[in-house]
Amino acid sequence: MINGLRRFLLDDNGLTSVEYALLLALLFVASLGAWQALGFNVPMGKVNQVANFMH
Repeated sequence: MINGLRRFLLDDNGLTSVEYALLLALLFVASLGAWQALGFNVPMGKVNQVANFMH
């Protein structure tokens, strides 16, 4: 396990599509939180439509 963690931390390859997808999902969630914190109405129907499209 330690060797696997070491390989992961020392890996200098570029990001994979999975990592890009995780980053995009994180940015999406952060954007929703910021949008709601500012008091804007987030249309949840559109959010559900995007979530269903990604599955």
